[in-house]
Amino acid sequence: MIALMFSVIFPLLLSFYPPLKFWRNFKALFFSLSLLIIIFGAWDVFATWRGHWYFNPEGVFGIKIINLPIEEWLFFIVVPFCCIFTWEALKYIKERLK
Repeated sequence: MIALMFSVIFPLLLSFYPPLKFWRNFKALFFSLSLLIIIFGAWDVFATWRGHWYFNPEGVFGIKIINLPIEEWLFFIVVPFCCIFTWEALKYIKERLK
């Protein structure tokens, strides 16, 4: 959970930088993250249900949603958000350097 918080704090704060205009495409961001959560969430739920993998109770808080720890659901939000933010930030920098 701490790793997720440290991963998202910088991109989240910078996403409000006005010239970047990251939030202008909020619908696309929301759709993208929702699609990832649905696809990979279902995959993880199925895989844990089948016993293909599990989450060590000592390494998670114990809060579960559909039999997956909250950290796993947050992972599906934080990592794609950081990737999309990085992509948009690099596009912004590239345009500024032209």
